Amino acid sequence: MEDYYIYLLAVLAILAVADLVVGVSNDAANFLNSAVGSKAVSFKTILLVASLGVIFGALSSSGMMEIARKGIFNPGEFVFDEIMVIFMAVMLTDILLLDFFNTLGLPTSTTVSIVFELLGASVCVALIKISANNTQTILDLGQYINNEKALEIVIGILLSVVIAFTVGAVVQFVTRLLLTFDFKEKPIWYGAFFGGISITSIIYFILIKGLKSSPFMNSEMMKAVTSNTFFLIAGGVVIWSVISYLMIKFFRINIYTLIIIFGTFALAMAFAGNDMVNFIGVPIAAFNSWEAWSVSGISPSMYSMTVLEEQIQTQPLILLFAGLIMVLTLWFSSKARAVIKTSVDLSRQEEVKERFEPNYLSRGIVRNVSGVGRAFNYFLPKSAIAWIDTRLTAPTTVLAVEKKEDLPAFDLVRAAVNLMVASLLISMATSMKLPLSTTYVTFMVAMGTSLADRAWGSESAVYRVAGVLNVIGGWFFTAISAFLAASIMALILYYGKGYALVGLVLLAIFLLGKNFLSHQKQSKQIKEADSIKKAESSSTQGVIYESASNIANVVKRGNKIYTSAINGLATQDLAALKKNKKNINKLSKEIEELNENVFYFIKNLDEPSVQASNFYLHVVSYLQDMAQSLEYISKISHKHVNNNHKKLKFSQIKELKEVDERFERFFSNTQKAFETNSFEDIGIILGRKKEIMSLVTDKIQKQVERTRKEESSPKNTTLYFNILLETKDLLTATMNLLEEYYNAHDSSVAPAKPNLSE
Repeated sequence: MEDYYIYLLAVLAILAVADLVVGVSNDAANFLNSAVGSKAVSFKTILLVASLGVIFGALSSSGMMEIARKGIFNPGEFVFDEIMVIFMAVMLTDILLLDFFNTLGLPTSTTVSIVFELLGASVCVALIKISANNTQTILDLGQYINNEKALEIVIGILLSVVIAFTVGAVVQFVTRLLLTFDFKEKPIWYGAFFGGISITSIIYFILIKGLKSSPFMNSEMMKAVTSNTFFLIAGGVVIWSVISYLMIKFFRINIYTLIIIFGTFALAMAFAGNDMVNFIGVPIAAFNSWEAWSVSGISPSMYSMTVLEEQIQTQPLILLFAGLIMVLTLWFSSKARAVIKTSVDLSRQEEVKERFEPNYLSRGIVRNVSGVGRAFNYFLPKSAIAWIDTRLTAPTTVLAVEKKEDLPAFDLVRAAVNLMVASLLISMATSMKLPLSTTYVTFMVAMGTSLADRAWGSESAVYRVAGVLNVIGGWFFTAISAFLAASIMALILYYGKGYALVGLVLLAIFLLGKNFLSHQKQSKQIKEADSIKKAESSSTQGVIYESASNIANVVKRGNKIYTSAINGLATQDLAALKKNKKNINKLSKEIEELNENVFYFIKNLDEPSVQASNFYLHVVSYLQDMAQSLEYISKISHKHVNNNHKKLKFSQIKELKEVDERFERFFSNTQKAFETNSFEDIGIILGRKKEIMSLVTDKIQKQVERTRKEESSPKNTTLYFNILLETKDLLTATMNLLEEYYNAHDSSVAPAKPNLSE
């Protein structure tokens, strides 16, 4: 029996390492997004500073480990084998849940997940015990669960969302009124005083209160600090304000960059100190349980786990090892970067490619909040409104959407406020040993400062609010799914023992591998060579050459989509037609992004080359027409097969294949012309328009004759006509595009004409 628990501990140790990796991948956004979004320093410097913070924070997190042992359930009510079932169920659920969110690139709370997993698993085992005891009912569940502490944790986490958002918005609003977006032009003492407040807050609440339970602080030092709090804070503000002034005046140091470096270190330290328990607290508690039971000589089904109620200090070497794993994850995890991008994009000051689609709730919130804002402005003097507008109006930089991603998402002031407020709130919770969700706090602070900075304008508000709602909805999903999944895991492990353990571990490995491959595939698609690029040139000739690669890509992919639709119909291959629908949807979305870039493209044009805008507008319009035709053909083909309608007749399939073969040569020649910039060959292709159009018209006429004489299937006839008519529209749109290029291009700069195959 003892061997079984040793194997179980080994599995828990492996899961602890894996949980550290997936957990840090999720939580990296908490302390990196402000520094990354502001681009205050290089990314490597940010990682180096954060790594030092994580190591120091890991060494100070020992006191938080009590949460995993007795924060949620009453350990004395469970015996050893039940406790091990609870801990194993929690770890299996946690790693799968966090990895799922990381794969989606959404930040979730590791604190909420661990709390509700512990709650779910312990409730499940408690119910099993109650059902086996004739003297107890479900009303006795409170005997097993630490209701008061669990409720305190849940309420604290939920309140942190409101508090973090509100405090972040208020502090940012006041700070922006004082510093404006032209903060670099303000007198030196502005930045010096802001630096004094920020650095004092960070140092006091993180390096002192955050280290309350660590070996770096003894009781005498803490007593001296707590009894002189006011003087330490007031003196710190004065001293650091003077130091900040000297650094700005004589050393030309950017104080805001310094605050961001301090803040990143502090927030990383608070994260490690507060969240380390989420990753290794359960395995350490399991090891402590095994140590106590193994020397007791009592049966595992009889040994009460009152030992977990005692305070136990975690070995510093274990904490250091965990910290090193977290640091390595920071440097090498691509999923961490995906989660960071989501948070940064939702905070971005300028317009960006929005990831989330607006929904009914986001539209309603924006509409109602806008109404409240207008009503509030009604009672303010116009002079006050004008003054506030001058302080809160950000300078406008008009660049192409994708170029905006090369700029900072927000300025140094907002990044500094994000870090200062989040550090303050998290470190206060850490000092009180409350497992506050660092994800909720940092994310909601960033959203609050974004709102105060008017980053959510009329052009982006519905998308940003929808994104926030999606993330918050994911948090509730985390709580519910963590509770249910851990309960199910505990139930399976309780009755399945070793067999269940092996099966669940194999399932976890399979799901983790599947998510890894899915993430790699998504990353590869983002870097796909055939993806459409937005125009960046400011002249007509430049736009012509830049757009040529887009045309080649669209024609290449369009050719494949058209052929796949015809082949899918011929073979009744539903899976191929379904995949084809996804391909055309992806192409349509990329072309739509070109259309959304029109504003930025026109703004960036050189004054003498404004005529390029007409060319670009027509090109995008024709590409949209092509995509619409391909989308319709793909849609009706899939619908026909999916509805199990009659297969097209052999003569119809044969004629469609003839059209497809001719179109394939047409698309191949067009693709070749654009890939080699041989635009004079467009004239040759245009000369074949009548020939190709006649082919399609002839097929339509033949179907008309068949319909009058022999056709008996209305669905087949409708499908056939619709495909051919939409093919004519596709040909028209493509030819219009070619004519646009032929008329706009200066043939004297084109290379020699290649031979085009028939």
